[in-house]
Amino acid sequence: AHYMYIEEWEKGVETEDNAALLSIPSVHDETLAPEGHAVLHIYTPATERYSRWEKVDRQSKEYENLKHERSQFLWSVLEKIIPDIRQRAKLVQVGTPLTHQRFLRRHRGSYGPAIKADEGSFPFPKTPIDGLLLCGDSCFPGIGVPAVAGSGLLAANSVSLDSIQPQLQLLDTLKSR
Repeated sequence: AHYMYIEEWEKGVETEDNAALLSIPSVHDETLAPEGHAVLHIYTPATERYSRWEKVDRQSKEYENLKHERSQFLWSVLEKIIPDIRQRAKLVQVGTPLTHQRFLRRHRGSYGPAIKADEGSFPFPKTPIDGLLLCGDSCFPGIGVPAVAGSGLLAANSVSLDSIQPQLQLLDTLKSR
């Protein structure tokens, strides 16, 4: 399940604190969360200014305060759907551009490339290097949990049509464990 929220359409998706994307992957794969629980991933579409974060020490109280402050827009969006979400949340992890920079090795904490629909598209898995395929949020179909999973499928199925059956068998084996 994947949803998009826009506060004011006139401002567009590039305006800070105006758009959020919500993914609930546990709707399609119940093994991602304990019984009776769900995984919610909510994020802004790359509208968080890196300059706000670049001089902040990740170990400081300032960083924790800024994480709390900047997460409020996302909480407010979730509360429109689930009013008591803050009380019901069992585990909360707030990511920042510094989180993306550190753990995902993303330049300036970016979240996928900024490609305008009328100016281009995400690249497909094939590269100029024979045998090297790519997948992830910088490849077609783009950013977000469902899109990244889709890019993995495209890369896997680009190896050859003969690879599809062994992949399905492996998935069945993993599913039964």
